[in-house]
Amino acid sequence: MTFWILAPLMVLAALGILFVRKAVHAALLLAVVMIGLAFLYAVMDAPFLFAVQIIVYTGAILMLFLFVMMLIGVDASDSTVETIRGQRAMAIVLGLLFGTVLVVGISQVTYGTVVGLDTANSGGNVPAIANILFSRYVFAFEATSALLITAVLGAMVLAHRERLTPKPTQAALAAQRIRDYAEHGKHPGPLPSPGVYARHNAVDTPALLPDGTAAESSVSRVLAARGTVRSAPALADDIDDVTRQIGDPAHMPETSGKAGSPENTTEDVK
Repeated sequence: MTFWILAPLMVLAALGILFVRKAVHAALLLAVVMIGLAFLYAVMDAPFLFAVQIIVYTGAILMLFLFVMMLIGVDASDSTVETIRGQRAMAIVLGLLFGTVLVVGISQVTYGTVVGLDTANSGGNVPAIANILFSRYVFAFEATSALLITAVLGAMVLAHRERLTPKPTQAALAAQRIRDYAEHGKHPGPLPSPGVYARHNAVDTPALLPDGTAAESSVSRVLAARGTVRSAPALADDIDDVTRQIGDPAHMPETSGKAGSPENTTEDVK
């Protein structure tokens, strides 16, 4: 019963790996297939394979896949340009032939009643697997271990990058900023924030230079182009008038057209 429930879900998830557009979704569908396979191991009285499937494959290798996806970027897409003419048609034909061979081969296989599980697991599933793994299949086990270690070392060598130039120090970076300022006029430090030393601490209020003029570099060019930048020195004479308006609401209709109104308080930075 468990097989007939999990098998269709695993097949659908496996097909989804081939057709989904995002690599992260493919990794999640692969997790569904691996977890389903682990439950099938548990039903077949193989607790060791069930634990290995969950801990090693689903928990470690799948997380490695996700780490690689985050490292290279999930938005990275492969080129759809065929480097070999006709390779897509050849892949489709070979895939259909391989599928036909699988269907024909599996249809001719006959299964008898599974026997011997109780005998094989009489001393425990884990001791029985260890006895076979380190006696009859010890050479294959060690060869696989050497292959995995070689693959890890090869990945480290391929991913290592040699530094061709020495790492710049703080003094070198500071000297480079001064050279950029002398040669290209690039500002050597951070730009002043909007509203610094101005009468209004707002994003559309420019900062003031030591001589009292507005700093054009402190306000976004988009706001300056729209004409929504307020000049603090131009509003200095209207502060008392605005204060009186706030304190006495009765005078607000009479002063709606004066310089303190919002339509006259927006002017470009000069």
